[in-house]
Amino acid sequence: MSEAPIYVCEISGDDNAGKGTKEAPFKTSVKAVESANGSTNLNIKVRKALTDEYSDISLAGLKKAKRTFENNVKKADNAAKKASTPAPVLDETQKLEEAKKVILKLDESLPKASKIKIRDSKAYRGSRIVVSGWVHRNRSQKTISFLVLRDGTGYLQTVLTGNLAKSYDALTLTVESTIKVYGTLRELPADKTAPGGHELVADYWEILGKAPGDSDAFTNKLNTESDPSVLLDQRHLVIRGEIASKVLKMRAFVLRAFRQYFDTRGVVEVSPPLMVQTQVEGGSTLFTFDYYGEKAFLNIKFYAYLTQSSQLYLETCLPSLGDVYCLSESFRAEKSLTRRHLSQYTHCEAEMAFITFEDLLDFVEKMVVFVVNTVINDPEASQVLKELNPNFLVPKMPFRRMNYSDAIKWLADHDVINEDTGKPYQFGEDIPEKPERFMTDTINEPILLCRFPAEIKSFYMKRDPKDPRLTESVDVLMPNVGEIVGGSMRISDLQELFEGYKREGIDPTPYYWFTDQRKYGTSEHGGFGLGIERFLAWILNRHSVREVCLYPRFMGRCQP
Repeated sequence: MSEAPIYVCEISGDDNAGKGTKEAPFKTSVKAVESANGSTNLNIKVRKALTDEYSDISLAGLKKAKRTFENNVKKADNAAKKASTPAPVLDETQKLEEAKKVILKLDESLPKASKIKIRDSKAYRGSRIVVSGWVHRNRSQKTISFLVLRDGTGYLQTVLTGNLAKSYDALTLTVESTIKVYGTLRELPADKTAPGGHELVADYWEILGKAPGDSDAFTNKLNTESDPSVLLDQRHLVIRGEIASKVLKMRAFVLRAFRQYFDTRGVVEVSPPLMVQTQVEGGSTLFTFDYYGEKAFLNIKFYAYLTQSSQLYLETCLPSLGDVYCLSESFRAEKSLTRRHLSQYTHCEAEMAFITFEDLLDFVEKMVVFVVNTVINDPEASQVLKELNPNFLVPKMPFRRMNYSDAIKWLADHDVINEDTGKPYQFGEDIPEKPERFMTDTINEPILLCRFPAEIKSFYMKRDPKDPRLTESVDVLMPNVGEIVGGSMRISDLQELFEGYKREGIDPTPYYWFTDQRKYGTSEHGGFGLGIERFLAWILNRHSVREVCLYPRFMGRCQP
């Protein structure tokens, strides 16, 4: 006989107040397993979005939840056993009392220590230095302790010996405590390993800020079995990990490389507004807010939005600054929880005047390759890339050019069916993420997918002069990620722009400043937008774009 269902909603559930019912679901599957009191015949229903129906938990998800629950039970049993054996606790107490008698003093007769960052340590081998940082790892023996210190610029093995390892602070030292260490940096022999090939032999150290231990210890906050929602709640601690910090450093390298590309081509960086009263990519994905309750234009009430794209503002800069770009935040209120969607993301956008569609394709293609080569040619960045994605290959130019119509034919030739119609994809239909990814991963090389029908593209895209049904548009598709760039030539004719407004049902009134670009000296121009998170997911081979954000924002997640 099947057990009564236990409901889990990853968006609105609550592990504390929830009851596992449809009306009061739990937040995590681990709590659902716990509530079943060891029953093996579990009937857990899960949903990942408020718009989804509850469905049976996957076998992998159930297995992970059971394993996490069992680990939690073992931890609790071990803690109970430890609490029930007073003799060892007494011995430990005596040991700590003795350790309080050990007083450490800084030896003023030693050479003055140079204050350094760990990244610069190699130049100070053989010298006395002082370093401050967080205790990343701590391995103690009877009379010696090996610490790995982290200061954000690198890692440094530190050795405490003698009384330095016997003090009360040494015996109670916890991971993530901040300390200051004085000592001599020694190069290690060839048969020994440590970060940087050296270690700091301490002659004095002190606690700056002690992290908690016991149940509140850092190592009890997170582990490899932690539920994804826990990892997101504790993101401020997750980013202290080696992989997460390397990903964020690579993000900085990549942003710098994009700026270098634009700088070498004389493209000017601008800072457009994030609070706007116009849409760019359709009204259904706009975040709306009350902007002081004011009436925005000619005493008519218009809503204010968080920007979907800075493209329209960049276009206004062309007559005064020439080619321009921005690296700014964009916002999309998409009710999607796929691994490539975010509600807030970093948008690399550019607009260029007096160009052709082929000029645009060449610019985007060269940009992608330039950024990758810049990362690879930087010693620090290339090392991080090698550690995170050792099998990465630089894409070769030219990228494959494929028209939308060719993609429709490719899908038909490979028996890919439109799930909405049950038939092969037809010309004029949008190609969703799943078939697009299948095609890109199968071809397994970068694709410039060009010339989409006007009806499925934005109002501002210029029509192809050879086939007015189409637009001069492009999506750059990368294996394992899909689309990372969307671009097009922009409408330059005033009447054609008004037709675009009408087709999409857009009131042109609040777009007067954008419309004026076609009145006061129009030009052939084009541009693109690239999602930095998708670019990083591609280059680092990350499963989800959430992994490459500092604090990801998506439906149901707006903290910490």
